[in-house]
Parts: sequence; structure tokens; C-alpha cells
Amino acid sequence: MRQNYTNIFSWLTIFALALTINIASAFQANKSDTTLHLPKTKITTTKNSYPKTGLHLALPPLKPAVTSTAKISVIRTDDKLLTDVQVYPNPVTDIINVKYVLSRNALVTVKVMDVLGNDVMTLVSQRIGSGEQSFTYPVSNKLSRGFYFIRVVAGTESVIKRISVL
Repeated sequence: MRQNYTNIFSWLTIFALALTINIASAFQANKSDTTLHLPKTKITTTKNSYPKTGLHLALPPLKPAVTSTAKISVIRTDDKLLTDVQVYPNPVTDIINVKYVLSRNALVTVKVMDVLGNDVMTLVSQRIGSGEQSFTYPVSNKLSRGFYFIRVVAGTESVIKRISVL
């Protein structure tokens, strides 16, 4: 019995809310701006009470049967394990400098790949602590001239940077 009453009350509340929104949008459709002004009331105060004033609401423009295309993106930097990956100098002549920031301890793998995606060499493959990390790797006589990709993998995240070797 109680479950049935709760369901009926919930549906009645939703219906009343939908009806209120529909009526409010009908009144708003006639206005060119989207500011709702309620009738002014007298400001009355009594001992130990706050003044009663009218309510002023700014509502977004409402158009019936129109879906908004606004996209909301939330970026949470605390969720990312690997950030601020830098590979320099580019173009590379004799050494590669790789710098990145880890938010927590993770297994890090840094590989050099050719343009077809084949692994050419592995620069680093070890567990590294959190914080800013950087290392230098000599590549003279190890890579021929051309374009390569540096792939930095930390946990399940990876970042790929393009380099050219002269």
C-alpha cells in the first residue's frame, strides 16, 4: 500500500512540475527578453523578521521542441596520470630530451616508432615515481634520417609526439 502511494505521489509531483514549466514557457514566449519580473510587493518588516521582496529570475531563452546543441566539457586534471609531455629538440641531431609529469607512481614505457607504427627502439621501460621526470637519450648512429614517433605510455594512458631526425 505504501509503495503504491509513493508511486502515485511521485507521478503527481512530476506532472505538476511539467505543467508549471509548460505554463511558464507559454508566458515567456510572448516576451522578447528572458527576464521574469514578478509583481512588486510592499516591503514589510516586523520585529525579528526579514523584509519580503519580489523575486527576480533570469531564465535562458526557451523554444518549444528545440534541443540544445551546447556542449559542456569538464576537464579534471587530477584524473590524468601523464601530463605535459615534451620532446625536444625537434629536429633531432644527436640526442633526444623527453620531459613529462606523472601524478602518481606508474610503469612508464618510452618507445621510438617509425611511420608505419613498428617499434624501432625502447628508450625507457621501468616503474617511475610521481612528479616531473626528464631524461636524455643519445641517438647518433642509432636512427637513420626521417620521421619517427615517440610514444610515452604510463599505466593505460599514452601520448605520441612526432620528431624528425636529421
